[in-house]
Amino acid sequence: MSFDIEMIRGVYASFPLKTERVRKLFGRPLTLAEKLLYAHLFDPENTGLFKRGKDYANFRPDRVAMQDATAQMALLQFMNAGRNHTAVPASVHCDHLIKAESGALQDLEKAITLHREVYDFLKNAANRYGIGFWKPGAGIIHQVVLENYAFPGGMMVGTDSHTPNAGGLGMLAIGVGGADAVDVMTGMPWELKMPEIIGVKLTGKLSGWASPKDIILKLAGILTVKGGTNAIIEYFGEGASSLSATGKASICNMGAEVGATTSVFGYDESMYRYLCATGRKEVADLAGKISWCLQADPETAENPEIYYDRLIEIDLDQLEPYINGPYTPDAAFPISEFASYVKEKGYPAKMEIGLIGSCTNSSYQDLSRAASIARQAVSQNIKPKARLLINPGSEQVRYTTERDGILGDLTAVGGLVMANACGPCIGQWNRLNDHPEKPNAIVTSFNRNFAKRVDGNPNTLAFVTSPEIVVALTLAGDLRFNPMKDALVSESGEKIMLTPPEGPELPPAGFEAGENGYIAPSSEGKGEDPRIDPHSKRLQKLAPFPPLNPVDFEKMSLLIKASGKCTTDHISMAGSWLRFRGHLENISDNLLMGAVNCFNGKTNQIFNPANGKYEEVSSVAKQFKAAGISSVIVAEENYGEGSSREHAALEPRFLNVKVVLVKSFARIHETNLKKQGMLALTFINPSDYDKIREKDKISISGIREFSPGKPLWVKLYHEDGSEEDFQAAHSYNEQQIQWFKSGSALNCR
Repeated sequence: MSFDIEMIRGVYASFPLKTERVRKLFGRPLTLAEKLLYAHLFDPENTGLFKRGKDYANFRPDRVAMQDATAQMALLQFMNAGRNHTAVPASVHCDHLIKAESGALQDLEKAITLHREVYDFLKNAANRYGIGFWKPGAGIIHQVVLENYAFPGGMMVGTDSHTPNAGGLGMLAIGVGGADAVDVMTGMPWELKMPEIIGVKLTGKLSGWASPKDIILKLAGILTVKGGTNAIIEYFGEGASSLSATGKASICNMGAEVGATTSVFGYDESMYRYLCATGRKEVADLAGKISWCLQADPETAENPEIYYDRLIEIDLDQLEPYINGPYTPDAAFPISEFASYVKEKGYPAKMEIGLIGSCTNSSYQDLSRAASIARQAVSQNIKPKARLLINPGSEQVRYTTERDGILGDLTAVGGLVMANACGPCIGQWNRLNDHPEKPNAIVTSFNRNFAKRVDGNPNTLAFVTSPEIVVALTLAGDLRFNPMKDALVSESGEKIMLTPPEGPELPPAGFEAGENGYIAPSSEGKGEDPRIDPHSKRLQKLAPFPPLNPVDFEKMSLLIKASGKCTTDHISMAGSWLRFRGHLENISDNLLMGAVNCFNGKTNQIFNPANGKYEEVSSVAKQFKAAGISSVIVAEENYGEGSSREHAALEPRFLNVKVVLVKSFARIHETNLKKQGMLALTFINPSDYDKIREKDKISISGIREFSPGKPLWVKLYHEDGSEEDFQAAHSYNEQQIQWFKSGSALNCR
């Protein structure tokens, strides 16, 4: 079934003319990213050239997708927008709230009972505003979008950082916060800094144990977690054409781990095959008629250094499997070096659990290749030495892989099939561990491995790799095992070498959807807004933040000076806290509880000047707010890395934090702070971070003259009576300054 077919026909009908107009504007051949960006400008007929990485531009995306944890806040904001219907097609996917514990059926039933209030709100809101609703168990948002909504040449925003997964079908798909999604759903211009473009040339062809996942794992090691910030990664070359559409999607998905705005591949035969296999032959045929618009111009591949801001080449013939981690997805090691790394660091070599699935690697091809390793173990009487958990990406994948015996192969080696949901990947995992703080190692096919993310244990070392390597390591139960050169021992004592994984790109007998769980909206934008119980602990109506008096901020208190990595997981934890994603007051209790206090090396213990004690961050912030005291957050590099969750910006705003001052920001989080009326500043001289002391009072001056490109002044009042000052930079444009003065972007509608 082809969703949004009339919209897609309209996009394709106008695309050639837009492409020709842009080519004339540039006076040269175009990259794919340039074609897609300029074709989706809010006013494509009246535009000039935008400087990459410098200028802001307004866009008109084709659709919006939201997962349940972020949809709550997005829809609560949309309810204040005064519209009866979304301006573009939109969908809600219930995938984040289902906790993995006992198995698919039991866990799904438990989630539906536990989260009924939230699911009912989302379903009713979706019906009220004309939004498609995917029930719990239907699948993970990005897999469901790939199977149903993504189309070559389109542009979408999604309230999840891994929205770029749709780049595997040639779509420009960008992760955003809820306020950005509301802009698009209300038909307003959606603002984005014109990204730079990183070209990744893929040569050769994958073979043996190497998989598409290894391309992005290697690239993460090259770019690091912030190397793709404010950039689109565009893949091209013969190696790109050799990959399946779902393999491409895995690569694009994990572009979020290097901070990229999004990632994209040009339209090719693998996309045509996937569209046809998922019931969208009409879309495939329409795309084929304008395929030249949905690919980079050939001249860009001939001289790529002219057209891309940075060029990276990866030879797939030489690529070996990678394992990344722990604690950060850019700690990249080819498997041939990994055993030495484990020994050098003194990590526990025993692997306790392997986890496959998630939005990154849960396609038919992923699971079939993993199952080919499991079949070898059964046929050779090899018993797994670790546990195995499987999260299929969608009901369509689950139903089809069960029909074809793939899930049976995985359960035959002890695998436990969980619900079609995110589960452990975003901390929704009741691990049932007798020693919850014990140092241990797990290996996943997920995308992130931040401390405490998967199971809440700060001593769990989580490593990221491909599904097939996960299964091989599960059989060995040893991180040091390399299936390319090491043998396993069967129950009879025979040494067995595994053969490389195999698996079809698409199911030979075709996909079957099973009970897909989709509910189309029946409303025509009529009726009452969804009811919210004023006494609910799960949902809370949003009151607009008050406008700010544009005067200097005087002698604010330091809330926390965080050291080291401070992701959105550190700022607003997921896991059990997901239950409060629709209740700003309650979820604010987790503010910065994972951040490390620079002054004592502890988490969730900061100095309270009111009583001289160390208390939880949210507790001190609430006391500041009650006393009318504004506060400041200080942190280091790439602050807000990770998820798109805007709660990491809403919570400090709600608790009267006025300023976030850091060495650098992750893209989505900086935008979220701006949208919510926060002052997001960066140290011009990173060493000024060291000047800030625990009991400082902090003033920001220059706010009356706040203007683009003009630094503000920071003044520190130390406890000993001394003072220091320095300048701090910002990236606000005129419109964003108005958001700040108005109290939030929503107040400007």
